[in-house]
Amino acid sequence: MSDYFSLHQGKIINSIIVLFVFFILKLIIGLIVRAIGKSKKILVSRAKIVARYFSVSIFLIALLIIAFIFGVNIDDLVVVFSSVFAIIGLALFASWSILSNVTSGIILFFSFPYKIGDKIKIHDKEFEIEAVIEDIRSYQIHLRKDNGDLITYPNNMLLQKAVTLIEKDAFDK
Repeated sequence: MSDYFSLHQGKIINSIIVLFVFFILKLIIGLIVRAIGKSKKILVSRAKIVARYFSVSIFLIALLIIAFIFGVNIDDLVVVFSSVFAIIGLALFASWSILSNVTSGIILFFSFPYKIGDKIKIHDKEFEIEAVIEDIRSYQIHLRKDNGDLITYPNNMLLQKAVTLIEKDAFDK
């Protein structure tokens, strides 16, 4: 056992450094996302979700770096990643709207000009929705109409339609 550690001491130290850098980056990104969320008055739960998306991405990159440190053959990684991406690609093709809505949820977090409590009107060729934003989630936005009906509207559709602000923070009436 001690022979293993002495033989791979450099690789283990480099892996520990990569993991340390990962945790530091995770903390920094978490603080940045929370600061952006706080400055835009976005719910803490939404900021945590977006921070988690970035953390998972950085973790996967750290695992890839550790694999290179331990000398994993690039050809082997190509086979593994192409197989994994083929399976993921088929799964996402079957449910492409989920990926689209999650991506739209991240975009809405950083650049959506309306907040929870604002009354908005969504313009579409076939209909118009006038409602108060009750919640903005990863996949959809919850809108409450004046008659009390709850509408769940997909995030990707919200980015594609014209939206008008009718009343700022309608909950504070």
